[in-house]
Amino acid sequence: MTPLQRYIVEEIATDHAEGLLSRREALRRLGLLGLGAGAAAALLAACSSDKTVSPATTGRAAANSTPPGAAGALPSTSITFSGPDGRTLQGAWAQAPHPRGGVLVIHENTGLTPFIRSVTGRFAGIGYSALAVDLLSEEGGTAAFIDPAAATAALSKTPQDRFVADLQAGVAELAQRVPGNKLGATGFCFGGGLTWLMLTSGTPQLAAATPFYGPFAGGEIHTQVAVLAIYGALDTRVDASRPQAEQALAQAGVPHETFVADGADHAFFNDTGPRYHPAAAAQAWRRVTDWYGRYLG
Repeated sequence: MTPLQRYIVEEIATDHAEGLLSRREALRRLGLLGLGAGAAAALLAACSSDKTVSPATTGRAAANSTPPGAAGALPSTSITFSGPDGRTLQGAWAQAPHPRGGVLVIHENTGLTPFIRSVTGRFAGIGYSALAVDLLSEEGGTAAFIDPAAATAALSKTPQDRFVADLQAGVAELAQRVPGNKLGATGFCFGGGLTWLMLTSGTPQLAAATPFYGPFAGGEIHTQVAVLAIYGALDTRVDASRPQAEQALAQAGVPHETFVADGADHAFFNDTGPRYHPAAAAQAWRRVTDWYGRYLG
């Protein structure tokens, strides 16, 4: 099991422990990932025993709030472009009228969702043309999956090398669409982990990155990039990898900062999810826009 696969498995168990998934649904999703009934049941029991509270209810209280950046967001369009090994990749593209830079947006473990499409538009609205690569392109794209859990299972079975290759193809496509501009990468959850993976794999075209609550799987940073790492204070599962990520950044000698949002849990920026935290999301968005203003233009 790769670190990203383990992350997906643990996320399902955590969602069950916090009351976001029923036991039946959690077992179904773990089964789609290939876990046997006994192993899945044991995992759910172990995770539930570690949880004493269920804080993941902020999204419903904030249903009427305007997500940060949404008011000025520009529309995104579906595109295709050339990928590795002659493959065709799908994506969402949002064009800024006079781009200050470009941002690669890396989706969560449910694929290229409306939320991720909206984020590309939010970046375009503040002057950064943005591209989100659909990492399920080879499987027909996220839209081919009626069941979001099946999309997650398909991502869990994808080799990490393919993720890196597809994302680097996305960076190359972005560079062609915003020639002469600096590039950044922003990923969420699973996509935050992939942002770290791009940095440890070496993606020299990137000038800045802002991974949101992404698990750091280890390794050295091989990209000279300014990194703003974003976490939620209640997200103990992902926060456990934060010291290792900060050590890797310090050893690489790159500009870096860490922002930990008080009172916020995992996925606090996703305004379509149950853990959405409007105040933390607004703070994070301000820090990201300031960071890109400093290191992209």
